[in-house]
Amino acid sequence: MELDSAVGQRRPTASRGRVVMLVDNGVRNDSRVQKAARSAAEAGWEVILFGLSPTREPETWNLGGAEVRLVHKPNRLGARKQDMKGLRYRSPLAYRTPQVAAYRKQKVKAWRADLRFRAEAAKAGGPGRPSASGSSVRLAVPKAAAKVTSKWVSLRARATRRAARKRASFDTPFDKSLIRFWQMTMGERAWRRLLPYLWDYELAFARHIDELKPDLIHAHDFRMLGVGARAAVRLRAAGHPVKLVWDAHEFVPGLHSHHGRWLPGHVAWEKEHAVFADAVITVSPSLAELLVEGHSLKETPYVVLNAPVTRPAPDEVAGAGPVPDLRELCGVDKDTPLLAYCGGINPVRGVETMIEGLTRMPDVHVALVSTPPGKPFPATATIVELVEELGVGDRVHVLPFVPHWQVPEFLSTADAAVSPLHHLANHELALSNKFFEYSQAKLPLVVSDIRTMAEMVEKTGQGEVFKAQDIEDYVRAVRAVLANPERYRAAYDDPGLLQKWTWEAQAVVLDKIYSRLLPGTEAPAMSKARQQPAAVGSPAPESTM
Repeated sequence: MELDSAVGQRRPTASRGRVVMLVDNGVRNDSRVQKAARSAAEAGWEVILFGLSPTREPETWNLGGAEVRLVHKPNRLGARKQDMKGLRYRSPLAYRTPQVAAYRKQKVKAWRADLRFRAEAAKAGGPGRPSASGSSVRLAVPKAAAKVTSKWVSLRARATRRAARKRASFDTPFDKSLIRFWQMTMGERAWRRLLPYLWDYELAFARHIDELKPDLIHAHDFRMLGVGARAAVRLRAAGHPVKLVWDAHEFVPGLHSHHGRWLPGHVAWEKEHAVFADAVITVSPSLAELLVEGHSLKETPYVVLNAPVTRPAPDEVAGAGPVPDLRELCGVDKDTPLLAYCGGINPVRGVETMIEGLTRMPDVHVALVSTPPGKPFPATATIVELVEELGVGDRVHVLPFVPHWQVPEFLSTADAAVSPLHHLANHELALSNKFFEYSQAKLPLVVSDIRTMAEMVEKTGQGEVFKAQDIEDYVRAVRAVLANPERYRAAYDDPGLLQKWTWEAQAVVLDKIYSRLLPGTEAPAMSKARQQPAAVGSPAPESTM
């Protein structure tokens, strides 16, 4: 062991190199990040994974041989310059801030309530001070004034709300012109004006990365790309060689834009920093091609699929209960048709299609494995309302998540699994976690016609494809699968298919990327029990490995 003076910790002499991973979440619900950190540590790398703490207090724990550190990120630049300005420049009638509008409305309500009290005190009689009351004549003018003021305040409050919505959405002609101006004058540097909050990530992580002096930085997704790129530049300038791996989980131009500045700001951030990556990883060949085109990459990104772990490590299973019985939790027997869905609930995941389909299939039940630890997904309430409205509550079973390594076995007793995603750019580009989990469960699939998944299902014959958001076509596909499930299960008999769709296979690819970037870091011999072929994650240009 040798002492690493930068962090006051002992650095393992057996380490092949120090890897710092970065992610912009709390790690616990990000299975891809967990798998990457754990498998890299298992392969002999010293891994420190930085994420964001949900509180002001830092947290730390271990994922196998990897160390997780959550740091606090102040949101000091989240209040955009426009939010700190008054609203009256957007509407002459608006109050300066929504808080002022709320104060004015409450104040005039209190005034009118007091006038009512005084009028009623004059009529009520009994104990009390006459000075607190007033005759109807004496109160006529104040009442009229309060009524007029109330209408005026309400008018201005509505104007304030409209102005605040416009400011938050940045979609007025003025806003759009200003966005175009910054894009034209600053190009890929425009995020500094459009989304200055991105600096908060840089300032939260920078000190921690610099102290560790990593040999390799693995930046997960687009926000951490910039943080990792800036850290790599600082370290290189200080004379410390470091390699940067960018793990692109999403196609940023295809993401939902929360307001007019969100998408152009993040696109500019990604474009400025992509050129600093020594290697790029992504989740599908389709996305790899788009990244080459969008960032003029010299090499096609490596593909590391979002495949499930099939042999969890001992510390993962330690303390975990046995895999629950899906049918027992749903209260159904083995002869009851049961469809499974696993994953989050939001308007573009298409769960409504499954619920509405039940009205045409009175004998079918649905298991939604969709309740995360803590608060449920906001859209879950909408699904519950739809279930009640359609009267199918006795056939819809909302269940909690299970550990990611238990998912395939947990789902395996269902009759089929469903992926009803809507058409969105990012949905079209990759095979999702749930696709591989359903496949490892050897379930017949019913999937919407989003491009990549539909093409794979049609190629392998493991399920049926339906037109997204089309209830009738969905019901057709479900009935076809339930009528002859063994026809679709037979696809999994193809030698090597499921073996390639495992994280163990993807971990081999990830390790080769690290080794390629850091010459001389020879991989320790892998045990036969853990070794998997690397055919499926290989990059398009084989010569680059």
